[in-house]
Amino acid sequence: MDLIEKTREFVAIFLEGEPSSHDMSHINRVEALCLKIQKEEGGDPFVLQLAALLHDVGVIKEHEEGGDHAIYSADIASEFLSKSGLGKEVIEAVTGCIRVHRFSAGESPETLEARILQDADRLDALGAVGIFRAVLSMGALRMLKHTTGMDKGSSKRTVYIEDPIEGFNEYMQYKPFTIPEKLNTDTAKKIAEERLKIMRLYLKTLNIEAGTDEQGL
Repeated sequence: MDLIEKTREFVAIFLEGEPSSHDMSHINRVEALCLKIQKEEGGDPFVLQLAALLHDVGVIKEHEEGGDHAIYSADIASEFLSKSGLGKEVIEAVTGCIRVHRFSAGESPETLEARILQDADRLDALGAVGIFRAVLSMGALRMLKHTTGMDKGSSKRTVYIEDPIEGFNEYMQYKPFTIPEKLNTDTAKKIAEERLKIMRLYLKTLNIEAGTDEQGL
C-alpha cells in the first residue's frame, strides 16, 4: 500500500465518529478539489494530496479540548509522516499547508500548495454541499454546547443565535458570501461563483418561506 492510501486509512480512523462537517467525505472532496485546481494552477500533487488528507485530522481533539485543529492537525501529520520515512522537506511542505488552511484564522499562505489547499477547503463551504455542511455543523455545535457546555468561540456570532434561521443568515454573510474575495487562485474563483448561485437562491427561498427579510442578496 502506498503512502497516500496509508494516510487515507489513518485519517479515516481518526475521524471515525466525527459529529460535525469535518468528516471523511469532506476530506475526500477537498482532496479532489485540490487536484482539480492543481491541474490548472500547478503545484506538487503529492504534497497536496497528503495535506488535503491530513488537514482536519486534529478536529476531534479540538472538540474535546478546544484550541485550533489546524495546529493539532499539523502536529499529528508531522508525527505520522515522520514515522513513514518521508523526507523532512516534504513533511514541512505538507504541515505548512495544514497550519494556514483554516478560514477563521485568516492566515496568508506562502506556497502555491498552501494557497490551493486553502482554496479547496473554502470551496467545500459553498454550493449545495456547503449548505448541507453548514446546517449539519450548526446543529452539531449547538448540541455540543448543550451536552458538554463547550462552545466554539469563532462560531458564537452565528451558531448560538436563538433563532437558527437568523443564525444561518448571519453565517452566510460572515463566511460563504465573503469567500470569493479571499480565494487565491483564478480556478477557485470561477468554481466559487458557480456555487454561490445555488446558495443565493436557497437563502432567498428560505427567507421567503420563513417570512423573514432577505439579507444582502
